[in-house]
Amino acid sequence: MAEKVDLEEVKASNGEAHRDEPLANGFAGQRKGSPEPMSERVKRIVKANLLVILTVAGVIVGVFIGLGVRTVSPTITQQIYIGFPGEILIRLLKMIIIPLVVCSLVSGAASIDPKALGKLGGWAMLFFLVTTLIASSIGVVMAFIIKPGNVEMNTTANAKDMTDGIPANKEVIDSFLDLIRNIFPSNLVSAAFQSYGTSYKMMNTSDDHFTSSSNQDGMNILGLVVFAIVFGVALRKLGEEGEILIKFFNSFNEATMVLVSWIMWYAPIGIMFLVAGKIVEMDDVGKLFASLGKYIACCMIGHAIHGLLVLPFIYFIFTRKNPYTFLWGIFTALATAFGTSSSSATLPLMMKCVEEKNGVSKHISRFILPIGATVNMDGAALFQCVAAVFIAQLNNTSLNFIQVITILVTATASSVGAAGIPAGGVLTLAIILEAIGLPTSDISLILAVDWLVDRTCTVLNVEGDAFGAGLLQHFVDKTSKHEGVEELSEVRMDGDAAAAMPEHSPLIDKRGLEGAKGDLSSEKESSM
Repeated sequence: MAEKVDLEEVKASNGEAHRDEPLANGFAGQRKGSPEPMSERVKRIVKANLLVILTVAGVIVGVFIGLGVRTVSPTITQQIYIGFPGEILIRLLKMIIIPLVVCSLVSGAASIDPKALGKLGGWAMLFFLVTTLIASSIGVVMAFIIKPGNVEMNTTANAKDMTDGIPANKEVIDSFLDLIRNIFPSNLVSAAFQSYGTSYKMMNTSDDHFTSSSNQDGMNILGLVVFAIVFGVALRKLGEEGEILIKFFNSFNEATMVLVSWIMWYAPIGIMFLVAGKIVEMDDVGKLFASLGKYIACCMIGHAIHGLLVLPFIYFIFTRKNPYTFLWGIFTALATAFGTSSSSATLPLMMKCVEEKNGVSKHISRFILPIGATVNMDGAALFQCVAAVFIAQLNNTSLNFIQVITILVTATASSVGAAGIPAGGVLTLAIILEAIGLPTSDISLILAVDWLVDRTCTVLNVEGDAFGAGLLQHFVDKTSKHEGVEELSEVRMDGDAAAAMPEHSPLIDKRGLEGAKGDLSSEKESSM
């Protein structure tokens, strides 16, 4: 009888897909005695990973097109024609930035009730915020050490873009004051296409120069981010009166994500011509590929440092337990995260691993893991910082201290607010580039290898969620387990739907996700 109860608990743990439901990696669970034909299995895998396959194919075809066109020495006008379909992709990505930033941040800030989270929820949010900021810092440091973009390449097409809007010889104090001014924009409408900056003008007087402050072309992303977060908190504060606007921004956010998924279906074509155009305009293609290889290595090394050293060290400092034993317990979930590139698809299996192998209670795992899937994006923040510095180095642009701080703040805030959005990493990178005045056209290089880097990003995101659950379990055990369970049982998350959205793969079956959400909600009710 006891064995029967144990089996029921395993089924209700939400860590195992039903045998007759499709899995996120393309394999379908089959009932015993009915093996799936190989052809059907291959079709299922291809269908589940179609966008990734098309993206990789687009990169390969773009390389061959670019190498072929280089042999006929095209003119500047012909180079522009070759890159035109890719230019459309960049314009579509830039078009979606403002609704993405405003709606996702307002919706995210309004979906979490600080009172409902309680003390433990506050500690969990602090852990996620600090680890994301650490990951961003590691990304910037690794990019400055390895210098993946420091190669001599012909970038005449972007020569004008890389100088416009980037003040030269600015005093540190003026840069810092401009940063604060942009956090508090005087006009939200103008913040969508202008930022505030201090410049110096030489005069024929006894003084060497005088300062002149004016608006400059380029989105004031920091101002929009701060306003959206504060506005979302204010809507939550209104209670029932703010529910209408919260529902509006939630619906707006969902519609924006649908638009993003449509744009990403055009991405393989755009990437193909962007890669071809970039190869045509470069003097030395070998240096371009070497630079991309160094960029991938920089991201991988940064993810390894954060995932194998920083997070385990934080866990060991607070718990005095072996963090690598904890990591081994969630190895299956990490492998699934790498294969699916979706933390939402990994969520049920992660719950199963931390509960059964690492001793985390169901109350805690089902409290913190959905929140982590929504707001904890260590891997994405690290890769975005590496990519921003990489693009700056490609354009021979030196970043000052204030621009580095802007990268860290924007990457941390945007990764938290825009979590769970398909292709959110690349879109957030466009936001960062706009914030520091760098050309967004070089995103094509990031898109060409994003399908690979994104998988290690997801692994790091999922690992951070798991360590957060382990730390919270240790905190509850150390203080009063009974009080901790009572506090967690009162938590109500309005962002469960957002937590279940895939990170970068719009191909995840919506019915499968809805089934996972249904299982999660029913199990949450039964466990509490």
